[in-house]
Amino acid sequence: MSIETTTLSNGLRIVTDTISHVETVSLGIWVKAGTRNETLHTNGVAHFLEHMAFKGTKKRSAQEIAESIENVGGYLNAYTSREITAYYARVLKGDTPLAVDILMDILQHSTFAEEEMEKEREVIIQEIGQSNDTPDDIIFDYFQETAFPDQSMGWPILGPIKNIKNMSRETLIDFMKQHYDPTRMVIAAAGNIKHDVFIKLVRDNLHVTFNTTPNVSPKGAYKGGSLIQKRPLEQLHVLYGFEGIPFHHADFYTASLYATVLGGGMASRLFQEVREKRGLVYTIYAFASAYQDTGLFGIYAGTSEKESAQLMDVIQDELKKSTHTLTVGELNRAKQQIKASILMSMESTSSRSKRLAQQLLTYDRIISTEEIVKKIDAMTLDQVHQFAGQLVTAPTTFTALGPTAQLPAVG
Repeated sequence: MSIETTTLSNGLRIVTDTISHVETVSLGIWVKAGTRNETLHTNGVAHFLEHMAFKGTKKRSAQEIAESIENVGGYLNAYTSREITAYYARVLKGDTPLAVDILMDILQHSTFAEEEMEKEREVIIQEIGQSNDTPDDIIFDYFQETAFPDQSMGWPILGPIKNIKNMSRETLIDFMKQHYDPTRMVIAAAGNIKHDVFIKLVRDNLHVTFNTTPNVSPKGAYKGGSLIQKRPLEQLHVLYGFEGIPFHHADFYTASLYATVLGGGMASRLFQEVREKRGLVYTIYAFASAYQDTGLFGIYAGTSEKESAQLMDVIQDELKKSTHTLTVGELNRAKQQIKASILMSMESTSSRSKRLAQQLLTYDRIISTEEIVKKIDAMTLDQVHQFAGQLVTAPTTFTALGPTAQLPAVG
């Protein structure tokens, strides 16, 4: 296994992780552009653009794109986040040239045909409706919006229905021209592929001179607050949290360790105290999400209306106790959980290609597994206690969705 990186003259970075004993290749194009690069009136454009990439190019119809990859048993998909849009595939090693051709085709030659846009417009509106009808999904949008109000970091990835209905072909093209420049892109592959072969495949399919205008994302400004929405549901869904840690912060791994100790599994403090001892929930967990310049730390739980007051009391009590009562045993277990998760993900070519691309886009370098493990192992109990103490005294964000009549005031 070997990792090699090449930067083309236009700034496009290509990285491969060669694994000779597997029969597949996972590859994709990752772009440092997402929801946070949108304006109020174009919110949803990054996700709309991702959908339209599969709806026809100058040489393939939407059906031909789907059939081309599935005829060889391959897989093709995409996703949009607040900071990244990705287009990726997984194929048998012999079909790598086809996968590169298709991915480079949809990136460079999508036609954004009006008739396809009208159909996809309705598909996205259906997707928004499905999300709105899924409380343990939509509450995360509410949480993000409450934490980062009146700014792109708080807007929903899918966008509002009004924007989707009015989204024009020119809006998609303008967003792509502005943000899809090669210095903000990484093409990554992991699996049974040689670096020089992959470089040639990319070069042979690179036909467009991308825009190279430097682009700066608007800075995220955490505010926090409370949003409570009453709905006739069986369960009350709650999210309680604080501003988290950005990718480049010294406490990046500390935040992950604390989230794992607090609510990262069946042995975690919250799971044991809230579910096992008291039976207040079916699901409860903690998470630490990082962005370029900010982050979110949160606790999600689903409970009944009558248990909501006790649930919030227990969560807040556990947060306070965790600032000074964590044990070396808990910390070591969390370290093992995180390290095991990282090492297990290395057995997947898809995870490996995604990891390489995201590291280059975020840190401008590849970070070895050994370096990550070393940093995790170096974390001390005092560091986690100090981080927890600073976190739980900061301004909070609280969102609740469902039967809220017995929900206490949370601040």
